[in-house]
Amino acid sequence: MDLFNSFLAKCDDIVWGPVLIIAILAVGAILTIRTKGIQFRKLGKAFKFAFSKSEDTTEGDVSSFGALCTALSATIGTGNIVGVATAICAGGPGALFWMWIAALLGTATKYAECLLATKFRTVAEDGHVLGGPFYYIEKGMGPKWKWLAKVFAIFGVLAGVMGIGTITQINGITSAIEGFFDPGKTATVSLFGRDYTWAVVIGGLVVTLFVALVVIGGIKRITKVSEVVVPFMAVLYIVVAVFILIWNAKAIPAAFVEVIESAFGLRAAAGGALGAIFMAMQKGIARGIFSNEAGLGSAPIAAAAAKVDSPAKQGLISMTGTVIDTLIICTMTGLTIVITGAHNVAESLGIEGAQVTEYAFEQGLPFPGAVSSFILMICLIFFAFTTILGWDYYSEKCLEYIVGGNEKPVKVYRWIYIAAVFVGPYLTVSAVWTIADIFNGLMALPNIVALVALSGVVAAETKLYFDSIKK
Repeated sequence: MDLFNSFLAKCDDIVWGPVLIIAILAVGAILTIRTKGIQFRKLGKAFKFAFSKSEDTTEGDVSSFGALCTALSATIGTGNIVGVATAICAGGPGALFWMWIAALLGTATKYAECLLATKFRTVAEDGHVLGGPFYYIEKGMGPKWKWLAKVFAIFGVLAGVMGIGTITQINGITSAIEGFFDPGKTATVSLFGRDYTWAVVIGGLVVTLFVALVVIGGIKRITKVSEVVVPFMAVLYIVVAVFILIWNAKAIPAAFVEVIESAFGLRAAAGGALGAIFMAMQKGIARGIFSNEAGLGSAPIAAAAAKVDSPAKQGLISMTGTVIDTLIICTMTGLTIVITGAHNVAESLGIEGAQVTEYAFEQGLPFPGAVSSFILMICLIFFAFTTILGWDYYSEKCLEYIVGGNEKPVKVYRWIYIAAVFVGPYLTVSAVWTIADIFNGLMALPNIVALVALSGVVAAETKLYFDSIKK
């Protein structure tokens, strides 16, 4: 297992090396310039559109709000709780700063990719809509780039079934359940050559059952569940996090100072500043992208299904997801961890992942530890469960593109996806997150190429839309 983890770590370092990190930030900067800072100029209008349930056209599978909720169901997940904790523990508090930078630039990226997905979407013979990076690569860049579209779709399927969609999410859920019901690991059973608590086994089975019940119903059932659960879970978590920050308000200024100093290596030992900066950048940007998925090309798959007649309008609606996910929810998690010093004691206490955030909640809330643990467990279960649903939809659409619309492989895939959820609790946290990081990076590569190539289309569509509004 140590050899396998070492191999994964090397692959992760290659994929998430300086080239990809710079490329993702550069694409966000290019799109910010070409759209004249759309994420700053039109954020208010974007939120106004996002929370309006009006439908502009009958073409599409779900409302624009439903598409946003489906995208948020996939992005608001363990990345907001577990991912932020692992980033800060590995890269220091400065990782949070680089999450902010990635999110600010990523908001323009999210706008562009969702605009393109809506513009180049296609309608199948049975009336359902299919769109995403695979179609804006093929139709926007031309048929000779279809191979790149298929590369993206293959990575999308693998990311869904082996990384961000299944294993990381169910692992986070069962870790939280175990942390609440059996933190001492007293009631165990031997499976796959290792001992697991009954809390993990039972929790994994229950979640797998509920995933199966929703996934088999397809996009409309996923959207229906998301429209109810996503707003509830986001508000619940934000309220709790805000309470922690208010209760510990005096520590907030010092936390911001620590984040900024750590981001620029000012707290590193002599000679280690550059390494500290890169580590903070690497972990912060990687986890930030894992959380909000800007540049990965996942959210455009949901955006393409929206009942909207303007690609730019859907781009505006979709870009609010990055703000909600990273600039609001991840920031609250990160500040809670830094304020309580959870990242400083994680190694000595032998805690990781969700346990770090759980410790922060216990220290930050003026309630008994059991209450704080229960609140976090509920939030994490909702976050991760909806992410599992959203990524099933994404990876199904990627597979549908690969097989040319043949429904039989897609139906078989659903059961494979459910099986991946079932085995997820029995894999180690470090291996799980490393696999997810690798597939995230591989997905981003073809999407980045397309976004640069089609940035002129994004600029033209944006100008056309806002000119029509003025008239």
